[in-house]
Amino acid sequence: MIKKQQISSETIKRLAVYLRYLEKLYREGVKIISSSHISKTLNIPSSQFRKDLSFFGEFGKRGVGYDIGKLIREIKKIIGIDEKIRVIIIGVGRLGSALIGYPGFSDLNIEISGAFDKSPEKVGKKIENIIIRNISGIGEFIKKEKIKVAVICVPASQAQNVCDILVENSIKGILNFAPVKLLANENVSISNVDVASEICNLIYLLKNSYAKSQ
Repeated sequence: MIKKQQISSETIKRLAVYLRYLEKLYREGVKIISSSHISKTLNIPSSQFRKDLSFFGEFGKRGVGYDIGKLIREIKKIIGIDEKIRVIIIGVGRLGSALIGYPGFSDLNIEISGAFDKSPEKVGKKIENIIIRNISGIGEFIKKEKIKVAVICVPASQAQNVCDILVENSIKGILNFAPVKLLANENVSISNVDVASEICNLIYLLKNSYAKSQ
């Protein structure tokens, strides 16, 4: 087994893709799967699937395949979601509200434990049994509920200030949807989701793919 810090983020992202598909099969009653089945369905080379798993140990049997139930448990343990992860959301606009109601989090053992906003029109309202709280009380909530992960869904102009507040209150992981690069100390992991950049990249790929086909 190689050191965890040498594992690329792309590998972890693929593990999450494998996990979602494996859980779907498990619910359908499938018990064993082969790497070739994974390859055909997810359009990922079977060699890549085997390589991704090999970083963490041996999980299948040659000529037999992978025990889906066992593989699900192992992948959850690798990612770190074998135990419930409690998360808070800051910024309850359209995106924040949608994330609060996203049913897929439960499959990943992720629980939205709190939501925060500064708008008086939103504070006190409830979404999916989550009461929107005033951001002024976020530090006390984080400490009381022992939260370590937060999702930022505020405008770019407010994102760094929110990030600073979270870091000051011992948040260790931040998923940032604001279109701005956030700064924090090296003990805090920040993952940026830039939707506009991803769409631009997709359009560029489509444009150039079309041009090549002409």
